[in-house]
Amino acid sequence: MVNENANAQMRKGVLEYCILTILSKRDAYASDIIEKLKEAELIVVEGTLYPLLTRQKNAGLLSYRWEESTQGPPRKYYKITDSGSKILEEMENAWRGLVESVEAIRNSNN
Repeated sequence: MVNENANAQMRKGVLEYCILTILSKRDAYASDIIEKLKEAELIVVEGTLYPLLTRQKNAGLLSYRWEESTQGPPRKYYKITDSGSKILEEMENAWRGLVESVEAIRNSNN
């Protein structure tokens, strides 16, 4: 059985990677990000997402802007920064390397 803390840490890292990936395609409102993560079966509730967004914003990986909404209060739209794009590129390289390593182990005959 996987240690719950290790599982939570792995999930958090994957979610941070996924958030940057989503925002690399277009600016997004938090509920849009949650919807994308749910579609990918990485079900996330707002209580999980907002601390990750805040941490990434504080690290300079994301910025945000307010936009008026026709359906209620203004909405905060997140955008990946240049620093966030560089970190995303590093994360993508690390992800590819990790997947290749795991596949090599899975496919070995020993």
